[in-house]
Amino acid sequence: MKRTLSTLALAVSALSSAQAAELFVNIQSSGAMAQGAGLVLATQALEQKASVRLLLCDAAADIAVTGQHLPMLKPRNVTAQQMLQGLIKGGAKVEVCALYLPNSGKQASELIAGVTPAKPGEVAAHLLKPEVQILSF
Repeated sequence: MKRTLSTLALAVSALSSAQAAELFVNIQSSGAMAQGAGLVLATQALEQKASVRLLLCDAAADIAVTGQHLPMLKPRNVTAQQMLQGLIKGGAKVEVCALYLPNSGKQASELIAGVTPAKPGEVAAHLLKPEVQILSF
């Protein structure tokens, strides 16, 4: 009986430590390569089973607006918006910062599918979780 309880305790411990990491990526740079770097790392984390949440602020939020003409990034010859759409399809949560829409003159209806305006309280609560790793570009 003691051995069974020990085995069970080890199994539960292994399961709880095997949880996927959580990555929060904040991109605010207007630079296509900086945006691309953040999106590439977010994609890699998603492929490694991490939970990914992406916040686009300032000029970087423009990549989430429909109809944007963005530069192709090598070596894959894709735009930042195409990478963003891949992240969304992969299950990442993508938001534009709460200040973006009212200060850019854009509407939520102009955002590509899968991108929503952020709610600051929810973002702050997410950032305060100890398991969240944060990257900024």
